[in-house]
Amino acid sequence: MSAILQPTAGTVSDLARESSFASAALDQVFIEGLTAQTVIGIHDSELHAPQPVVLDVTAGVPRALACDTDRIADTLDYSQLRERILRLMAEHRVQLLEALAEQVAHVVLYEFRALWVRVRLAKPRKFDDVQAVGVLIERHRTALADAAQRGAAVLHVIGAGMVPESR
Repeated sequence: MSAILQPTAGTVSDLARESSFASAALDQVFIEGLTAQTVIGIHDSELHAPQPVVLDVTAGVPRALACDTDRIADTLDYSQLRERILRLMAEHRVQLLEALAEQVAHVVLYEFRALWVRVRLAKPRKFDDVQAVGVLIERHRTALADAAQRGAAVLHVIGAGMVPESR
């Protein structure tokens, strides 16, 4: 239980520090042209077999400490982000590109701690007469949403096992 109370990345002081960076210029870490196979769509023909999607992600981070330290631990590791996105493509259960792009944005903002994200998600050659169809979204991490998410996680841990299961 004491591990829950230990200061970790994402504490209130981190939020204050990150909020002060929000108005400063951000470094941009990106993945461009990630091609994955996923089941996505609203038409019956799209719901049974994976189809290709192409993803571009740009994450805004405060000036990376890695600029000074030259250590991957001091920045957003795009190798780990790529693996996480590929796992999401295999596991998601949404039908619309908009909903999937939103899930990617959430991963980048809250699991990888970016302050801003742009996600472009496309289905290449969906129709014979177009290169691609898709969606482009931008999202910002807010201190309020960040704190609420951590609060919900803490309440879940505190409440775990306190309510008897129905039999």
